[in-house]
Amino acid sequence: MADRVIVFLDYQNVYRGARRAYHEDYDPHWCGQIDPIELAQHLAADSPYDRRLEQVRVYRGQPDSTRDPRGYGASRRQHAAWDQSPLLQRITRPLRYPQGWPNSLEPGAKPQEKGIDVALALDFVAMAMRKEYDVGILMSTDTDLKPALEFVADMTSGPIGPRPEVAAWSASKQHGRRLSIPGRRLYCHWIGEDVYRRVSDDANYAI
Repeated sequence: MADRVIVFLDYQNVYRGARRAYHEDYDPHWCGQIDPIELAQHLAADSPYDRRLEQVRVYRGQPDSTRDPRGYGASRRQHAAWDQSPLLQRITRPLRYPQGWPNSLEPGAKPQEKGIDVALALDFVAMAMRKEYDVGILMSTDTDLKPALEFVADMTSGPIGPRPEVAAWSASKQHGRRLSIPGRRLYCHWIGEDVYRRVSDDANYAI
């Protein structure tokens, strides 16, 4: 029987990592976007074992419709494209805006995601405990997620699941950052630029 795979994507973290690995700061804002389903299908197939993609879960902050109508509209159009697949589940939480947004604020101040890492960590652990996946692949470089990885890794005994794995971008000259657990061999799916180009999404959702 094929192992059930669920892919957990920390979307903004994945997006920023792709920009660092394959783009310049001045490249258009859509450079770094990925198609979650295409990426998840690659990760599920990137194994010598029989695996089946059960679900891809995308975690991201949601712009406010009144404070950032342009960003809100772009996210709605992007989500509509994602929602065409029944495999995708979106988990969003409202962005936190700095005081004075958008007209009077300190230089460099930007809206921030709050609670996304907690939501992802809770789901990663809870779904493992409920035996909803055999393999959970987490893509993020947020070290706040390490305790969730450690918890699920401790549930594994020999070949018995669930099994946590991670994914990370790999540039031409060196691997990017990845999550790891000290003293444990946590498998990492290194994603090269050739795969990135196949799963990238060049749509401009802001228009």
